[in-house]
Amino acid sequence: MADKTLPTISVLMPTLNREKIIGEALKSIREQDYPQNKIEIIIADAGSKDKTLEIAQKYGAKIYPNPLKTAEAGKAVALKHAKGDFIALIDSDNVLPTKNWLREMLVPFADPEIVGSEPIAFAYRKKDGFIDRYCALLGMNDPYCLFQGVYDRYSYLTGKWTGRKLKQEDERYYLKIELNRNNLPTPTIGANGTVFRKSFLEQNKIGKYFYDIDILTMALEKDKKIYFAKVKNEIIHYYSGSNLRTFIRKQERRIRDNRLYRKVSLRRYDWGSVNRFGVFKFSIPTILTFPLVVQSIIGFAKKPDLAWFFHPIACWLTLIIYSFYSLKSLLIPEDFVQIKKWRRNYQ
Repeated sequence: MADKTLPTISVLMPTLNREKIIGEALKSIREQDYPQNKIEIIIADAGSKDKTLEIAQKYGAKIYPNPLKTAEAGKAVALKHAKGDFIALIDSDNVLPTKNWLREMLVPFADPEIVGSEPIAFAYRKKDGFIDRYCALLGMNDPYCLFQGVYDRYSYLTGKWTGRKLKQEDERYYLKIELNRNNLPTPTIGANGTVFRKSFLEQNKIGKYFYDIDILTMALEKDKKIYFAKVKNEIIHYYSGSNLRTFIRKQERRIRDNRLYRKVSLRRYDWGSVNRFGVFKFSIPTILTFPLVVQSIIGFAKKPDLAWFFHPIACWLTLIIYSFYSLKSLLIPEDFVQIKKWRRNYQ
């Protein structure tokens, strides 16, 4: 495709005090083999106090305030200002691993049925922290998804990019996936390097919060099926490096926010309907521990790295955190202050 005919791309990036990693992310975008005058980077900042905005300005980013603070709210703010033909959701902890990454992500859109594309794998790099290596090897940031079968990146453990049975066609450079109302592959599809047609997003009402998976859910409430592409490339994702405290904090935020958003009716995707026995498939092996060790050994045999042996620890931490917040929601049905705050912000 000649440079003159290439479409415009808007990169949406919510931020909050990301000075340590945002420079690498922005540099990888500006080094793309793609006309830079056809790429706009839109930062939605939640009030950074460090050098995040200074770095963003260095790379020619457009900056807008994100008063509601969350990443989902930031994406919604950035989308309102986006002018590109395509919307790329590249977080501040994502790095594009190759200079032709954007071109590769646009290949599937030659098919008019495709509404979005996503890298099929997280990039595995030996130099990364052990938790980031573990997540890249497992193909997900939350081990609970492994037992649910609702992951959306290639897992060295299973040899698959998802545990769900989906109709897919191999189109050489990507897989064309058919999605329907009862078979979305994961509650996280749409993050970490996903590209959407802007026209597709405009057809679905996005309010003050932009939840990636909910866009697909809303689309399937109107259409019997839609088509999505899994591009045969990778994206680098810094999750928590080797910082155990960061891993714990992110697991806490995942379960806490999911329950809160459901209470205030912000979410459309029903996690509970994916696999009603998934909690037992996760909790029983975790409590027994031995199955987790076996999985670690199998993973190590397929792709040798000691990071695999973080798996039992990751599962136990996740079980404890999820159990605590589930029990808390039963004993304290609603945090009235939080609920009132979120309802006011959403309306």
